[in-house]
Amino acid sequence: MICTSIQGRNLEELEALLQGGDIEMAEIRLDRCRLTLDEVTALFSDTDIPLVATYRCAKWTGEAAKRAESQLLTAIVAGARYVDLEIEAPALIGKRIREACEEYGTTLIRSWHDFTETPPEVTLRLMADRCRMLGAEVVKIVTTAKTPEDGQRVLWLYKNLSSRIPLIAFAMGEVGRNTRLECLRLGAPFTFAALSEEERTAPGQWTLPEMKAALYGRQKAFPIHPAAPIPMPSSKSFAQRAIVMAALAEGTSRLHGYTPCGDNEAAIAVAEALGAQVVRNGDTLEITGIAAQPGCLSGRLSELHTGESGLLTRLMIPLLSVLSDEPVRVTGEKTLLGRPLSNAHDYMAAFGVRLQPEAHFDAARPFDCYLPLTVCGPLIPGKAELSGKGGSQLVSGLLTALPLCAGDSRLVVEEPRSIPYLFITLDVLKQFGIRISSEMEGDEDFVETRDWAHCTAIRFRIPGGQRLRAAEFRIEGDWSGAANFLVAGAIFGEVEVSGLETSSLQADLSILDVLTEAGACISRIEEGEREGNLHITRAPLSAFDTDLNNCPDLFPIVALLAAFCPGTSHILGTGRLAHKETDRAAAIVGMLEQMGVQASIEDDCLSVRGRSLSQRLLKRRMLRGGHYTTSGDHRMVMALRVAALGADAPIQLDDAECVAKSFPTFNELFDCL
Repeated sequence: MICTSIQGRNLEELEALLQGGDIEMAEIRLDRCRLTLDEVTALFSDTDIPLVATYRCAKWTGEAAKRAESQLLTAIVAGARYVDLEIEAPALIGKRIREACEEYGTTLIRSWHDFTETPPEVTLRLMADRCRMLGAEVVKIVTTAKTPEDGQRVLWLYKNLSSRIPLIAFAMGEVGRNTRLECLRLGAPFTFAALSEEERTAPGQWTLPEMKAALYGRQKAFPIHPAAPIPMPSSKSFAQRAIVMAALAEGTSRLHGYTPCGDNEAAIAVAEALGAQVVRNGDTLEITGIAAQPGCLSGRLSELHTGESGLLTRLMIPLLSVLSDEPVRVTGEKTLLGRPLSNAHDYMAAFGVRLQPEAHFDAARPFDCYLPLTVCGPLIPGKAELSGKGGSQLVSGLLTALPLCAGDSRLVVEEPRSIPYLFITLDVLKQFGIRISSEMEGDEDFVETRDWAHCTAIRFRIPGGQRLRAAEFRIEGDWSGAANFLVAGAIFGEVEVSGLETSSLQADLSILDVLTEAGACISRIEEGEREGNLHITRAPLSAFDTDLNNCPDLFPIVALLAAFCPGTSHILGTGRLAHKETDRAAAIVGMLEQMGVQASIEDDCLSVRGRSLSQRLLKRRMLRGGHYTTSGDHRMVMALRVAALGADAPIQLDDAECVAKSFPTFNELFDCL
């Protein structure tokens, strides 16, 4: 990235520059801007652009040192992304600055400058080591080049420092001018440029237009900057559950904010097959339910088609065993027919239900169920302990069906997966008047953190004899689809999306945690009609470690994000991907390898070796374009569309339209980028 050094401006001028759209990152030279502390607070708290707070002191003593410290601390508290502190600063000031950075999440740069020469390698290494010992999260070494050899000597650090701490090293002076660009190719998270020749903060500094031309060249795609917020569709996780429950309820439910997609439309078709009446009124669904009770569809429903939706299928299997005393055949289509319903036999047998598949595709797994199959009830309430390793969807089906039974039930799910989706089910059931209590269990880490990753079991207490009542509420926006736009903004520029709830139970809300760890700038807008919109801005990215066991739909786009994060990222949870629309783990590795990205899977972990966008541009190692297969997977389509922004040639897809399964307008909206 290019960090523009700004000096000699007042607050109004600084704000105008940052809002102008030309600057992707800025260093604010507080020693040369002379802002009051209140103005420092206003500046650093009111921008989404990554800002570096810098204060250079000729002598770190007396009033000068006090002013430098107060300005830097104020910037940290206000929200500075980076603080650049010279290693000459007194130890106590350095300690206080470091502690403030840790408390407020600011990245600490410790810097050393030589304004007369470039010393020998041993001195350069010594200064870099000193920066690290003084708490540097980014090491910055700047010398003065009098010969081309001086410039090469400072760049020598990139290949001879063993630390994983990011390094910014270049030489001042006209002779060292090329090192300011070369440092990006060698791995610097950003370099510095001036607004104009007259405003250079050091000799040899490039102007911003010069640096942009050298870095981006003819790449007109960077940075992306959509003219308007991108609206997100309704969450199909919420919509499908709500449609099914409204169909079972007594009375007319109104579901606002509905947007159609393949899986949602399949849920409406199921609701109508059950006997519910569905009326569309703009983005509102009015669903008059069947007042479901045990056996109410006996003799009236012999077959049910669930489209290509795994969730819908797993919701309906337990429900059909309650609604009908007679066998009901369940059918599906497309990729769903080749996806096993793992653990379905065991789950349903625990409550007295037999499943009769018409075919088995894997001799090594004779108890895996595939559609079509016949459900033979009735569902018998009781107690059961089930493994959660197969996912959450059949458990959600049981949680929806068991309250309708005459007796009470107890359900223990050991080693649960996709936990957030279970709580989405409970949340929607609550909207329709169903009461289910739950208790999570875990190890010491769970007790301390309440992190779902450390949950070892969930106990559900399910009173029987309940009935669903009509409800009215708005369906949340979809975090799964939004993740692709957010990652596009984090890598290639900026994006604003609308229609999302940051307090959502959706598992894919975790994309915010992933992006934050990777280094992206994320903010919530609080003004006018845009209030509540989410804004993401490109910033220097770095490798990350994350666990996606509870949100496997994020895997394709998070793997792509890792390809643009310098270093090796580790993504846990690949075991959850085998039976999606495709073997998604293999598809992701195949996609990355075809693009020229190093990737491998070992022990349930995907490792991805990434490079920054700047490195890819300067080394001419953009992602490889060409023909790619989506494997009929809507999540792969979305990730591949994002990848195309950083490819060296067009990426052509064999089936871009399968995205309609979850997000029919995705391609149209993505073209806005």
